Amino acid sequence: MFDVIIIGAGPAGLSAALMLGRCCRSVLVCDNGQPRNIVSHAMHGFLTCDGMVPAEFRRLGQEQLQKYTNVEIRSTTAIDARRTDDLFTVTLGDGSIHTARALLLATGLKDVTPSIEGFRRYYGAGVFSCPYCDAWEVRDQPLAVLSQRAGGEALAFQLLQWSRDIVLCTNGPHQLNSETLALLNQHNIQIYETPIARLEGSEQCFERIVFTDGSTLARAALFFQVQHVRRLELLDKLGCSLPDTYQQPIAPGIYLAGDVYRTRWVSGAVADGVELAVMINIELQKEELVRSYQTLKAFNRAI
Repeated sequence: MFDVIIIGAGPAGLSAALMLGRCCRSVLVCDNGQPRNIVSHAMHGFLTCDGMVPAEFRRLGQEQLQKYTNVEIRSTTAIDARRTDDLFTVTLGDGSIHTARALLLATGLKDVTPSIEGFRRYYGAGVFSCPYCDAWEVRDQPLAVLSQRAGGEALAFQLLQWSRDIVLCTNGPHQLNSETLALLNQHNIQIYETPIARLEGSEQCFERIVFTDGSTLARAALFFQVQHVRRLELLDKLGCSLPDTYQQPIAPGIYLAGDVYRTRWVSGAVADGVELAVMINIELQKEELVRSYQTLKAFNRAI
């Protein structure tokens, strides 16, 4: 039996495993090797790791955990999780079954991208969702924003911080009000309403938008409004749901860390993992103190 089972070996899961390992806790980390940022060529904005390939970040994290013999990492998917009394039973894709006193889900998000030919191919290679993560590398260059729902123009206005050459592609007739249109015009942000047929580029990077009328538009990068789906399948199996307001644990012994709950940054996910690891350790200590006190009372009664 483990003290804690962690599902997900991203920044949140690995940092939690590190701190729990240092607390002398027995920890099992399970990961299926399909992180959300698998398409990214580099991660940015995290001190000491700016520009690092995400896969290298995870590799270094797992490497540093190797000296903690009380922490085990398995490359497999957690396919089921159940609660029985005060313990959690987790079934892995390799057929093994493990129990733990606490469960930390750091399963992250899944990005939902537009159904446009070439979009997935260039996602992370000239097609981005976060200006804070990727706009610096394409600063002062011609950029495009794909807006397919309300509020997309806000992303175009944000990108003015990095470039003055911005176009807004609505992939069909826009629904913008007169005030927004005036503001876009004031900042020379041209609107393209023609639907997009596909994205084209080199083997390495996105280069141009091809519209359904055959016209093309060369851009250094395309930013879009990403939609997320939380990876909460195991939470469903446990019969739990997200509370209306942030709380930890979300249910006795169950914790959520990183993108799957509240943070969208690598640095925030790392901090979240550490914070929750300390919280879990304290809760386990409380349980152990209560148990030892009850054992002592029973012993005293026996003698």
